[in-house]
Amino acid sequence: MTVKAEIAAITDRLIERSKPSREIYLERVSAAASQGPHRSALSCGNLAHGFAACGSGDKENLAGEVVPNLAIVTSFNDMLSAHQPFERFPDIIKQAARDAGGVAQVAGGVPAMCDGVTQGQKGMELSLFSRDVIAMSTAISLSHNMFDAALYLGVCDKIVPGLLIGALTFGHLPAVFVPAGPMPSGLPNPEKVRVRQLYAEGKIGRPELLEAESASYHSPGTCTFFGTANSNQMLMEFMGLHLPGSSFINPGTPLRDALTKQAARRALAITATGNEYTPVGEVIDEKAIVNGVIGLHTTGGSTNHVLHLVAIARAAGIVLTLEDMSDLAEVTPFLARVYPNGMYDVNHFHAAGGLPYLIGELLGEGHLHPDVKTIWGDGLAGMAQEPKLEGADGVRWEPAPKVGGNDKVLSTVAKPFSADGGLKVLNGNIGRSVIKISAVKQEHLVVEAPVRIFETQHGIREAFEAGELNHDVIAVCRFQGPKANGMPELHKLTPPLGVLQDRGFKVALLTDGRMSGASGKVPAAIHVTPEAADGGAIAKLQDGDIVRLDATTGELLALVDEAEWDTRVPAEADLSANSFGVGTELFASFRNLVSSSEQGASVLG
Repeated sequence: MTVKAEIAAITDRLIERSKPSREIYLERVSAAASQGPHRSALSCGNLAHGFAACGSGDKENLAGEVVPNLAIVTSFNDMLSAHQPFERFPDIIKQAARDAGGVAQVAGGVPAMCDGVTQGQKGMELSLFSRDVIAMSTAISLSHNMFDAALYLGVCDKIVPGLLIGALTFGHLPAVFVPAGPMPSGLPNPEKVRVRQLYAEGKIGRPELLEAESASYHSPGTCTFFGTANSNQMLMEFMGLHLPGSSFINPGTPLRDALTKQAARRALAITATGNEYTPVGEVIDEKAIVNGVIGLHTTGGSTNHVLHLVAIARAAGIVLTLEDMSDLAEVTPFLARVYPNGMYDVNHFHAAGGLPYLIGELLGEGHLHPDVKTIWGDGLAGMAQEPKLEGADGVRWEPAPKVGGNDKVLSTVAKPFSADGGLKVLNGNIGRSVIKISAVKQEHLVVEAPVRIFETQHGIREAFEAGELNHDVIAVCRFQGPKANGMPELHKLTPPLGVLQDRGFKVALLTDGRMSGASGKVPAAIHVTPEAADGGAIAKLQDGDIVRLDATTGELLALVDEAEWDTRVPAEADLSANSFGVGTELFASFRNLVSSSEQGASVLG
C-alpha cells in the first residue's frame, strides 16, 4: 500500500518544515531512553518512597529493578458520565499487570471538566486552558521516574489532548490510551435538536427540555454524538495509540473489561525491557499527525481539534499549520455520517463497521500512511481489525469488514458522501478562520448579509428572544478568543440561530471563540485570528456592515470600502469581568501568555 501523491507531498513539506524542532525532540527522547528504566537512578530512599504503599509482591518486584512498572494516569471522577467508568479500571489494570509479570501504579490524576455542563456558563472560560493544566498534571504524575510505560485513562474534550501533550514530554515512555466507551443510545439526536429549538422558540418549558436532555445523557459513558470526545477516540485509533477497534465498546461490558486487561498486557510488551520497544515520541511523527488530520476530515470531526492537533504536533517537535489541514481536506473524502453530520450516533457507527472499517477503506485507497509505528505493530494495517470476546476475559481480533454495514452511516472512497473533508479555512480582510461544513447544507455555504455586533453570547440570545434578529444576519460574537476570556465554546447559540435559519433567513455566526464538536447546520466562521482582544480586524466591524462568508471559495470578507476599512480603529471592550469568578483569577497568566488559535491556543510554548 502506498499513499496518494497529494498526501505524500503535504507530508513531505510538513517533515521539511519541522526538521529542526523534530530533530531536537528526538534527540531528547533518545537520550532519555538510553538511561534505561529510571528507577535504577533513584536512591534507596527515593525508591522506598515510591513503593511504600505497594503490597509485598509488587514491592519486591520494584525493588529488583527488572520488572516493568506501568504508570496509570487517570481522569476519573464520578460526576461526569464519560469518566465515571474509570473508577474500576486501575484495579483491573493492576491485576492484569501482575498476571503478566509486571506492576502497575496510579501515578496521578488529572482534572476532567465537561463542556456539556459548562456550556453558556462562566466555567466554560476555563475549559480550553484545562488542556494545558492536564498536560502539566500528566508531567507531574510521571515526574517520579518510576515507570517503564504509561496507560492514560481519558475520553473527553480537553482531557485526551492534554494527556497526549503530557505524554509526549516523556516521549521515551510507551503510551497506551484506554477509552471508557460511549453510553448506550438514548433519545435520538434529531429529536433532541427538535426539542431544543422548541425551547428556544418558547413553545415548551424547562421541564420538557430537561426531560429530553436527561433521556439523551442517561448513563455512564461518553455522549453518543460525534463531538470532541468521540473525535478524540477516533484520533487515538488513527494515530495508533488505542488497541484496534476499542474506542466505541460500551462501558460495563465483558468486552470492555477484556480490552482494558489487554491494554495493560500490551503496555508491558512494548516497554524497553522487551523486544517491541515503542516509545510514544516515535509513534507520533509527521505521518501519524497527517493520518490524524485525515481521520478528522473523513469523519467530519470536531473543530476543537484544529487547535488540539496543532498543540499535540508542537509537543512532538512538529509544526502543523492551518494550510496543511485545509489542503488535506481537499484530498480527503467524507465517509462517515454521524450526528451532527447525520442522523445516527456512534453506537450505530460502530455497529456498521466503525473505525476499523474506515481505516481499512482509506488505507486500501491510498488515503492514509501505512508505514507508521503503532502500539499494536504491523503498521496502520494492524488497526483495521475488530475486537471480539474470547473466553471469559480474552480478546481476539478479526479483519475489519470490507463493506460497511449501513450505507447511510458509512460510505466508500469510490462513492463518498462528499469528495472533500468537513473542515475549511477561510481568509480575508477580517482575518483567518475555520468552518465546519460537513453538516451544512449546500444552499447555506455562502452567506452575504449585514452583521450585528455582540460582545457576549448572552447578548445574541437576548436579541433573538426580543425578535431583533428576524432578518438576514451574520451574528458577530467577538472578544471570545483565548486572550480575552479563554476562548469558550458558543454551542448555546446553535438553537436560536438554527431557528432563524429554519425561518428562511440567511444566517451565520462569526467569532474569535469556539463552537462545540456538536456544531452543525448553521455556518460558523470560528477561531478568527487575530482575535479582537489582540487588535484583530474582527474588532473593526460595525453594525450593518455587509460580510461575505463563502465556504466554497474560502473567503471571509467585510464588503467595506478599502480606504475606510484601512483607517478604522479596532474597537475595544471592557474585559475586567473576565478576570474573576469560578477560578478565572488563577488563569490571568494563561490569558497573558496564550498563543493564537492558529498556534494551538497554548501556554506551553
